[in-house]
Order: sequence, then structure tokens, then C-alpha cells
Amino acid sequence: MWTQGVPVEQEAYQQLMKTAKMPFIFKHLAVMPDVHLGKGSTIGSVIPTQRAIIPAAVGVDIGCGMIAVRTSLTASDLPDHLYAIRSAIEQAVPHGRTVGRTKRDKGSWHNAPELVDRHWRTLESGFKRITDKYPDLLRANSYKHLGTLGTGNHFIELCLDKQDQVWVMLHSGSRGVGNAIGNLFITLAQQDMRQHIANLPDHNLAYFEEGSRHFSDYMEAVGWAQDFARQNREVMMTRVLEALAREIPKPFTAIQEAVNCHHNYVQREQHFGEEVLVTRKGAVSAQKGEMGIIPGSMGAKSYIVRGLGNEESFCSCSHGAGRAMSRTAAKKLFTLTDQIRATAHVECRKDSDVIDEIPMAYKDIDAVMAAQSSLVEIVHTLRQVVCVKG
Repeated sequence: MWTQGVPVEQEAYQQLMKTAKMPFIFKHLAVMPDVHLGKGSTIGSVIPTQRAIIPAAVGVDIGCGMIAVRTSLTASDLPDHLYAIRSAIEQAVPHGRTVGRTKRDKGSWHNAPELVDRHWRTLESGFKRITDKYPDLLRANSYKHLGTLGTGNHFIELCLDKQDQVWVMLHSGSRGVGNAIGNLFITLAQQDMRQHIANLPDHNLAYFEEGSRHFSDYMEAVGWAQDFARQNREVMMTRVLEALAREIPKPFTAIQEAVNCHHNYVQREQHFGEEVLVTRKGAVSAQKGEMGIIPGSMGAKSYIVRGLGNEESFCSCSHGAGRAMSRTAAKKLFTLTDQIRATAHVECRKDSDVIDEIPMAYKDIDAVMAAQSSLVEIVHTLRQVVCVKG
């Protein structure tokens, strides 16, 4: 556990112990400083397994992650008032969600641009292979969600580094289709283990054994959803940079400084001389020299980091600050006045629907970074000036 100086809730400890008891865990769980209670397995944990996979450990926001680019713009190139830029980004990228079957969801495309069509063409054949076997997934939002943000802690931000260089950073995953894939295979794992599920420490730790039909189908589907998530972020980044170019008369260039990195995913890797399935549930790959992104909360600092390749952590680091309390608890504890005060330096929504994302609902990002100094080194420190939430 890389949690020195960072509080860890007792329920998270208990959940970690349950996962660690599973018979196919390879060596040990690696626990990141942003660790907190999750569904089935703890968010902020690295779960190495051999010959088995736990779908609920990967979760339902498959491939959720970050992308960041550094532009040639500086703070002096930005207008004094940033509302127009936030508004342009909100118009360029569908975000949020309209609840109700009779309404058109504002968080999906009504008429998708050609950019979305181009990316969808690279995903379409893989989706057909999956839906031929699992036709219920055809009902999920797939094409209409490609290049859209979503809700909750997903965001698009304009940030400044210590040299006042302008960065664009965003956070999202595989949207409706990833959620549908995750939930389908979590249910299938529980059904497959119906005879043995009472013996599990938690029914959400139901797993597929390698060699079974559902194992191979899940690995195919989760790989596709991770590709969808990566391309989802690429489409949004293109749209945001185009919106920025329309609002700022000065021509600029953009360089992808940090990898388009997942933090809810599974992949095969080599560790301690053996092939292992590594599930990172709220954790980022931090191989030696590998670039990554660790965002703070809305209104706090974020970091572009370089991995140190710490083998004990399975070459991983945290995926953010980590929640210090639930969304429900945050809404009960904090007021709209608190939210406005905490985000006074950021052009963002300031309404009751985003109180659960208030910076105080998250752990101290400085403490989180100090706890993982053996996992990553800080390359850039960013501060938000614009934040778009779903």
C-alpha cells in the first residue's frame, strides 16, 4: 500500500482483504494512495491475476481514462473572461444526460459529425462480432456516444502549467456501450458461479476462468470497449481544440504530452518473469519512462507524470486524488456557497448539481502525490482555469 499520510476508510481495507483472498491473485494487490470503496473491488487498486478475471474489478466504465495536450498558447493569449471558451467547448462536445425515455439525450449525438463516422468505421466490425454473440448489446448507446463526455467526474479542462503554457485535458471512458458490456459480463460471471457464489467473499468477485467461453468473449469485448474509450477521448480532444481555435484568433499548435491512458482496464503484462492479467481499477500504468496523468479534483492541481517502473506496484500509480466521501455525503455536507467559494478561480458550472464534485469531497492531491514518490516523478504541475462537467 502506497498510502502513507493519506487516510484510508476501514470499509476499503475490508474490501481489499476480500479481493486478496481470491485464489488466483498473483503475488499481491498493489494499493494506490487514492484508494476508496468501490463495487466489488476497491477503486485505486491493482489486481494481478493468473488464469482468471473478475469483470466487476474492471467495472462498468471500461477504459475510462485521460488525455492531455500542451498547446503553444500562453495565459496571455486567453481572453480576460473565459465564459465564451467554456460555452464553445460545451457546444462542441455533448455532455451530461437527459433522463427519461421520451426525451432525446442531450449527452449523445443527434447528428454526429463526419469525424465520429471516421472513428466508428474502425470500431464497427469488432462491435458486430460481439453483438452477433450478445445481441442485447445492440440496444446500448454506442455510435451516438462516440466523442461525448458523460456525467459524474468526467470533465474537460483548460489548464496552465508553471510556465503559463495552456493545456487541454479531459477525462472520460467507454460511455453507454462500455457500461452495458460491463454489466452484462458481471451478470454472466455471477450466473456461471451460481453453484459456488455463496463461497465467495463478495458476490461481485464472481470470475471467469481462462479457457471458458465467457472468459474469451469478455476479453474480446473489454478490449473493444477500451479501444472505444481511447477513440472517444481522441474525438473529443479534436473537437475541443477546434472550438478553442474558433475562440482564440492567434494560431496555435498542440502536442500530445501524455499518453492517452486508461485507468479502468485489464491487459496482459509481464511481471516477475511471468505473464499476468493486470486489472487496474482506478490506477494508471507507470512503466519506467511512461508518461501519465494524475488529475486533482475540480479546482485543485493536476499532474503530468513519468513512471519510475516500480515493480512492487506492478508499474502503476494513482489515477487521481480519490474520493474522501461519497457523492451523497458531499451533497449533505456542503452548500452551493461552499462550491462557489472552492471554485472561485475556475470558469465552471456553479450549481447544486455539481456539489458532489466539490474539491473537499476528494483527498488532498499533495498528500496523494507525496505517498507515491517511489512510483512516479512529476514532470508538469497544472492548475485549472476552465472546467466543463457533464
